[in-house]
Amino acid sequence: MSKNAWTYDTSYTQNRELSWLRFNQRVMEEAEDPTVPLLERLKFLAIFNSNLDEFFMIRVGSLLDLSHIKKDTYDNKTGWTPKEQLQLVFRGVRPLYEQRDLLYEQLKKSFHDEGIHLMTMEGLDGSQKKRAAEAFRKNILPLLSPQIIDAHHPFPHLWNKALYITANVKYKGQEPTMGIVPVPAVLPGLLELPGEGICFIRSELVILHYLEEVFPGYEVADACIVTVTRNADIHPEDEAFDFDQDFRNHMKQILKKRSKLAPVRLEVEGKLEKRQSKLLLQRLDITEEQVYSFNAPISMHWTNDWKDKLPAGLVDKWTYESFESAMPSAYQPKESMLLQVQRKDMLLFFPYDSMEPFIHLLKESVNSSKVQSIKITIYRLAPNSRIIEYLSEAAENGKEVTVLIELRARFDEKNNIAWAERLEEAGCKVIYGVNDCKVHSKICLITMVDKGKISHITQIGTGNYNEQTAKLYTDLSLLTADAGIGRDAAEFFKNMSIANLGGTYKHLLVAPEHFQKPLLELIDEEIKKTRQGSQGKILFKMNSLTEREIIDKLSQASNAGVEIILMIRGICCLLPGIPGKTENIRVVSIVGRFLEHPRIYCFGSGKSAKLYISSADLMTRNMHRRVEIGCPVLDSDCRKRIVHILEAGLKDNVKSRELNSAGIYKRPNGPDNVQKPWDSQNFFMKEAASAKRKSPRKKRSKKVTKWKIFKHLLKKWVKQTWSLL
Repeated sequence: MSKNAWTYDTSYTQNRELSWLRFNQRVMEEAEDPTVPLLERLKFLAIFNSNLDEFFMIRVGSLLDLSHIKKDTYDNKTGWTPKEQLQLVFRGVRPLYEQRDLLYEQLKKSFHDEGIHLMTMEGLDGSQKKRAAEAFRKNILPLLSPQIIDAHHPFPHLWNKALYITANVKYKGQEPTMGIVPVPAVLPGLLELPGEGICFIRSELVILHYLEEVFPGYEVADACIVTVTRNADIHPEDEAFDFDQDFRNHMKQILKKRSKLAPVRLEVEGKLEKRQSKLLLQRLDITEEQVYSFNAPISMHWTNDWKDKLPAGLVDKWTYESFESAMPSAYQPKESMLLQVQRKDMLLFFPYDSMEPFIHLLKESVNSSKVQSIKITIYRLAPNSRIIEYLSEAAENGKEVTVLIELRARFDEKNNIAWAERLEEAGCKVIYGVNDCKVHSKICLITMVDKGKISHITQIGTGNYNEQTAKLYTDLSLLTADAGIGRDAAEFFKNMSIANLGGTYKHLLVAPEHFQKPLLELIDEEIKKTRQGSQGKILFKMNSLTEREIIDKLSQASNAGVEIILMIRGICCLLPGIPGKTENIRVVSIVGRFLEHPRIYCFGSGKSAKLYISSADLMTRNMHRRVEIGCPVLDSDCRKRIVHILEAGLKDNVKSRELNSAGIYKRPNGPDNVQKPWDSQNFFMKEAASAKRKSPRKKRSKKVTKWKIFKHLLKKWVKQTWSLL
């Protein structure tokens, strides 16, 4: 960083970590919303939990690492040191845990009122206690590996996010010590019990109750459930390693370290007695600020398969109405996709549109004699990816297939290593990104040769090539045969093959060397336009905004009178509505059934507007430490649809929240909003359903005609046969 933190104007910016905590609070608000189906509310609470886990593993882990460096670094949005940020984070998380405790009890009561009981051992009747005891002695106790802590039994390694039961244990007049029991990961999260309605109890509560049987001969007291969160922010791109070593093998070694890294948080379900607290703090080398005690379950993984244990009727009642993606109106399933895209650009809007047109395009390319090569970047994939199948098949058919696969996709490294091995076995050329930057771009290039003429079809996306998340995330996927974009795409893959990050492109924005600068120039164009008497406009939709230089440029544009709307689901380090700084900027966020994931950058309005879709958020890492792509949208119909998507999102007054100058998100027009409810995601689902109803059906007349012909011939044959007899 060339500037010192105190040279920045921090009057219109806020801390990234605190902004993220407010985002996760909006996730929890979905769990509080009584209009959301009951099982979906529980699911949102589980998402809040897992989000917070990752936040501590990654962001808090990074800050703790920075706090140990002697020379202080400063947050360029607030001027705070890592230690100051940590103090505010640790303090800011506590009320969220309190809110979660209250909400869990409310949800538990709601299920209870419907005849579904999440029990505690104290609330069990005789038959239920008998069932729990049988299950414990037969199915749980044989799996347990208890340990005491003394001179002969050293303190064990507590694995990242694993559950443990701890207690004070005392043997026949000896000094009390700590006993630790790992909760086996193979145990089911819930144990079903007899009783009126449907009754469950969590497995760890059963172990907690029968702890004296786990430590026979010991007095057991002060038992509780704990888990340790460890720093998982491994950045192999920043680590020195032997470049002669196979990179895939290096990644396998890196993954082994993740569960053993330094502790960043201790969670306690129940109350941690002082003796245990002192020992755990000492052994884990953490402070009391990093210890969180609460009553709600530490782990909510059992919610993932809980609905499989419930009657189908209740599941239907308590979950969102099923939604099936539609085929876009421009898509003709029986016609060549290569020809369709060559004829006209196609825009897919997931999950409202199906991913099938792109899958169809790949499948057709496998066997097309015109297709010479397929090149693609991969970051995250579905477990049973058809895309991998078609890429492998294309290579086996003799096509040139190049796959740039990012092994450092956080928490997907293991999967990507396996996919890389599979692709190499099929004969694909596999590249593992570049040394200094993660390859986060979403681009596929299909090159064809017909009668000696080379042409390209390029796909650019805002999200991953993942058939599963395409049903859960809102994303855009552009299929285009534009020659200029195709040439840029070919240049991009050539540059990636030789690790050249500084390529030159005419149409595409490519980070880290050719993204932020042209973006700033496009903002300058809107400033210039406004100063010349026209109205400059900027409308961005993204996941996060943290990059300081872009924030400052947006402030400059606001001061010039440019109208700016930022649709940001997650982190926003810019504070809107600050007089003389950001008073012409509005920031809105939508959190709903589907994860809002597209990145859209629109400069100006009407036909002259410059419109881009991208894989990149406006974050420092995306601009400077990742390979990202932004692509202009040129086709008029695709442009109209993107504008339609943006306008519908801005009308949302149900799932939308607006950020104020104090950094707080408010509902549109306050809690007493009297506008007609407008839920943008419901609107798009209705549009998709309508498109399915209007989709052309197979004409029955031809079938009827064929049947009539068949009947006529059959009748004639019977008549002739009968006459012969």
